[in-house]
Amino acid sequence: MEKVPEIFGKLVFDDRVMKARLSSEVYQKLRKTIDEGAKLDSSVAKAVATAMKDWAVENGATHFSHWFQPLTGITAEKHDSFIAPAPDGGVIMDFSGKELIKGEPDASSFPSGGIRATCEARGYTAWDPTSYAFIKDRTLCIPTAFCAYTGEALDKKTPLLRSMEALNKQALRIVKLFGNEDVKCVRTSVGPEQEYFLVDKEMYDKRKDLVFTGRTLFGAGAPKGQEKDDHYFGVIRTRVADYMADLNNELWKLGILAKTEHNEVAPCQHELAPIYESTNVATDHNQLTMEIMQKLAEKHGLMCLLHEKPFAGVNGSGKHNNWSISTDTGINLLSPGDTPYENAQFLVFLVAVIQAVHEYQGLLRVSVASAGNDHRLGANEAPPAVVSIFVGEELEGVLMAIENDTPYSQTEKKVMKLGVSVLPRFNKDTTDRNRTSPFAFTGNKFEFRMLGSSESTACANIMLNSAVAEVLRQFADELEAVEKDKFDDALHALIQRTIREHKQILFNGDGYDDNWIKTAVEERGLLNLKTTVDAMEVLKDEKNREMLKAHKVMTDVEIDSRYEIMLENYAKTMIIEANTMVDMAKKEIMPAVNEYAADLADEAAAKMAVVPEMACTYEKKRISALSDLVEQMDAATEALEATVAAVKAEGCVKKQAEIIRDVMVPQMSALRAPADKAETMTADSYWPFPTYTDLLFYR
Repeated sequence: MEKVPEIFGKLVFDDRVMKARLSSEVYQKLRKTIDEGAKLDSSVAKAVATAMKDWAVENGATHFSHWFQPLTGITAEKHDSFIAPAPDGGVIMDFSGKELIKGEPDASSFPSGGIRATCEARGYTAWDPTSYAFIKDRTLCIPTAFCAYTGEALDKKTPLLRSMEALNKQALRIVKLFGNEDVKCVRTSVGPEQEYFLVDKEMYDKRKDLVFTGRTLFGAGAPKGQEKDDHYFGVIRTRVADYMADLNNELWKLGILAKTEHNEVAPCQHELAPIYESTNVATDHNQLTMEIMQKLAEKHGLMCLLHEKPFAGVNGSGKHNNWSISTDTGINLLSPGDTPYENAQFLVFLVAVIQAVHEYQGLLRVSVASAGNDHRLGANEAPPAVVSIFVGEELEGVLMAIENDTPYSQTEKKVMKLGVSVLPRFNKDTTDRNRTSPFAFTGNKFEFRMLGSSESTACANIMLNSAVAEVLRQFADELEAVEKDKFDDALHALIQRTIREHKQILFNGDGYDDNWIKTAVEERGLLNLKTTVDAMEVLKDEKNREMLKAHKVMTDVEIDSRYEIMLENYAKTMIIEANTMVDMAKKEIMPAVNEYAADLADEAAAKMAVVPEMACTYEKKRISALSDLVEQMDAATEALEATVAAVKAEGCVKKQAEIIRDVMVPQMSALRAPADKAETMTADSYWPFPTYTDLLFYR
């Protein structure tokens, strides 16, 4: 068995490979592009293409692909072989700098939100040298940006790279005000914790809802759920452990820093967490992680569910976006140090994030909006739809002392004494963690916990980077205009003012408390955008649009396209779910319940034929109840079918989404309720597909 250091990154054209295969001149020029954003020389591309092809072929690759992230939520790739005709009738393996730099996939079939007409097919992919190429399934995959023939971004990578450039530009202005002249670049880094469910493949294949929608649309709760918390951090089953071991190996080969794995709270729920990387690379790697998770699960007779709420009544799955800002010289700008009260540079970046989240809370909410996440937010350890920031007791004390110009007494580090002499003693952290907070400070980073498990991390980081860049721009404009001898006073005044004006977003309490939601909305003026349909209107807000345009992250056309695409995707997702419910109710559930009721009637008739005076109370009560439930299901199915037809007939995507939110979603609940009740009254042998008990407690 190969050792981890030997396999790590073996399928990646990373810095080690580039240094070994490129000339010193080419390597230095490429590093300057990667590290400082310098313009790429075409001669460099040609040399890199040759080295990249040779390396890929040596490692078994026969094709190359421009790997990109269209607005479908998944990745896309078109494979071209390296072969080129030779004069003698044979072939040679060739790959040019032009092929590395640019590709031309058909753009008409990808979501564009009206940017491109169906008849206008041309699109371009452009090499992203900041994210390493890798080999997957004998294909050299080259991370690329994807745009329309007219230049608008049709992907998630392009706006993400733009947002990173915007934040870098403004953050550099701030750090240089503190005398950090050696800093050339400020980067955001991300470590996305990925939650997921594993279920048995044979059982998965028997449920249309899982096959078509990724979640269970019907299902009565199992006798036992997560009440005892015995699955959380529990012993990992052998079948799952074998899967996790294979998953780690495949991820490590691709240079993905898979670090932590454990059982999550819900039965058959698990989590994988990586080490932090540059936001762009972390986004690419998370997309790869989800793909490999699902592909490998099938080899183990399992299916990996990435839906935000695959099962009702137990925890859903999120993706915790751990976000920080660092300089190329190794300074974490969100690290408070031992004396945060005196760490002015840290405080500037801290309050900048606080202001950004407060002013652009709507954009953060829309960045995590999806039909799947609507089921998850606000329940079973997922944060509520109201965005707030947890900073902990120590930092809250620091901020309040600055606001009120009062002395701050440094919290002494306490030693944890566990009462057993052989156990080690260690310093207690100065504050606890808050698992109900949507946006929590956790030592030297912020954890944005609202993302759904199936979502790309790009959207959240686009909005977060952009919002922070805007606030840093405002800070830099103000501070750069101050005379040097007055800088400290101006800095103190700016930090103090920012705290006073934006402390409404700070909340260290229980995010599930109904009183908090009421207080947040009515007294603090925070937004409570409960559904995707509600959240989408944020993209129409002029302040939000102007900010994204000012930093060249998105144009008006690109913003409008995403509004259309997200609403369209919401509508399509819900229509598929509704159609699946109707199909399962008509063809599986109601026939099964009727069959069981008919057999009960036959049993009662047989008993009464032998003993005429027998009451057969059990059978009659059960038949009556089941018949009533079938009638309810039939009526609910007809109503749902009619609404689906009405939605499809509606030409406006916004109105479609509103009908779904206001009419269809309640109707789906109305159909599920009698079906789930019928499941609890129907003999197991009659039920047409695996139950929650089967799915959540498989072996």
